[in-house]
Amino acid sequence: MATPLVQPEGPSGRLGGGESTTARHASRKLQAAGLVASSLEWYDFFLYGTAAALVFPKVFFPHSSALMGTLLAFSTFWAGFVARPIGGVLAGHLGDRYGRKPVVVTCLALMGAATFLIGCLPSASAVGTLAPALLVTLRFVQGLAAGGQWGGIMLLLTESASPKRRGFAGTFGQTSVPVAVIISNLIFVTAGALMPDDDFLSWGWRIPFLVSVVMFLVILYIQTKVEDTPEFRELQQEVSRPERGVVRTPLAQVLRDRWKTILLGCGLLSATNSLFYVSISGLLSYGTGTLGLERNPLLTVVLISAVAMLATLPWSGYMSDKVGRRPLILVGGLGVAVWAFPYFWLVDTASLPLIFVAVVVGFVFQCLTYGPIASFLGELFAPGVRYSGASLAYQLSAIIVSGGTPFLMTALIARTDSTLPVAFYIMLMGLITFASAWFLPETNPAEVRDDPAAVPGAHLYR
Repeated sequence: MATPLVQPEGPSGRLGGGESTTARHASRKLQAAGLVASSLEWYDFFLYGTAAALVFPKVFFPHSSALMGTLLAFSTFWAGFVARPIGGVLAGHLGDRYGRKPVVVTCLALMGAATFLIGCLPSASAVGTLAPALLVTLRFVQGLAAGGQWGGIMLLLTESASPKRRGFAGTFGQTSVPVAVIISNLIFVTAGALMPDDDFLSWGWRIPFLVSVVMFLVILYIQTKVEDTPEFRELQQEVSRPERGVVRTPLAQVLRDRWKTILLGCGLLSATNSLFYVSISGLLSYGTGTLGLERNPLLTVVLISAVAMLATLPWSGYMSDKVGRRPLILVGGLGVAVWAFPYFWLVDTASLPLIFVAVVVGFVFQCLTYGPIASFLGELFAPGVRYSGASLAYQLSAIIVSGGTPFLMTALIARTDSTLPVAFYIMLMGLITFASAWFLPETNPAEVRDDPAAVPGAHLYR
C-alpha cells in the first residue's frame, strides 16, 4: 500500500486540523514529486517543439524546401495538440471514476515511452515516408499523455493542500513548465556545442529524447509513495449519498451542466498558450531561418528568459490565495494584449539583448494568468466532475491555440513578410483571456479568504 503523503483536512481548513510537522513535511514531498514529475512530462513534450524548429525539417523532410520542411515539421508538432483533448477526456473520465493517482502514473509512462522511442526513430533517408509516419504516431501518443497528466497533477497538488494554500500549491505543477523549457533547451545547447552540426543532425539530437528514460524512476516513486487525494477518497466513501459521491458519467454530466464554464476556461488560456509557443518554438524557427541568428545563442536567450517564470509563477499562485484568482488573470491577459506589438518590434531588431527583453516581459505577463489557473480551473467544477471539466477546458485551448500557433506564425510571416499579423493574433488572444476571466465567477472571494473554514470554490456548489 502507498505511504500517505497527506492527511485529511480538518474543520479548521488546515491539514489534519492543525497542520502538524509531519503533515507539512508530507505536503512538501508531494509538491516536490509533482514538480519533478510534471517537469519531466513537459520536458518530453516541449523537447519536440525545439526539435521541430531546428532538426526535424532536415531529418524527416530532407527533400522539401526550407519553408515547406518547417511547415511539415510544425504540422507534426500540432498532432500532439490534436491528441491532447482526447487524452484529457479519457483521463478525466477515468480520474473522476477511479482516482487521480493511477491516471497520472499511466500518463507519465506513456509520455516517457513515446519520447524515448522518438529518439530511436530512423531518418527519412533510411526508411523514406515511414519515418515521418512513425514520428506523427509517437507525437500523438505524447499528446494523449500530456492531455491527461495536467489535470491529474494539478488535482493531486491542490486537493491535497490546505484550502488557504491551494493557489500556491497548484503552481508546483505550473512551475514545471519553465523548468522543462530550461532543461530541454540546456540539453539541446550542450549537445549542439559538444559536436559538429553534421554529427548533431545525424545522431546528437537523439540524446535529449533518450534521456527521458529517467521518467520511470519518478513513476515508481509516485506509484509506491503517493496516496490519492483526500477529496477523491471522500467521494469514494459517499455510498449513502450517491449524488455527492463518485459520478458514473462525469464527462456527460459536466458537458450538460457546465459547458459554458468549459468554454470560458478554455479562453482563459489563450494569452499564455499563444505567446508561450511563439517564444519557445516559433521564435526559434523565425530567428534562425529569417533573422539569420545562430541556433545556440537564441536557445540560450529563451533558456535564461524562462528563469523569470520560476519566480513569477509561485508568486502569482501565492497572491491568488491572498487577493483572489481573477485579478491576476485579468492583469496578465491585458498585459499580453498590450505587449504583443512591442514584443515583435524588439524581436525584429535581431538583437539578442532586445529579444531577451521581449521574451522575459512576455513570460511575466503569461505567469500572471498561468499561475492561478491550476487552482482556479479546478475550483470552477464540483469534485465529482473536476478532473473531466478542468482537463477538457485546458486541452481544448491546446488544440485551438497552442498547437497551431508556431505553424500559423510561420505561414503568416511567409505570406506577408511581416510579423504584424502575428502581433494582432497575440493581442486578440490576450483580450480573449481578459474577457473569459471577466465573465467567470471568483472562486476565492474575500468572504472565503476571510473564513478559516471555507474552501475556495465550494460556495459555487451549495
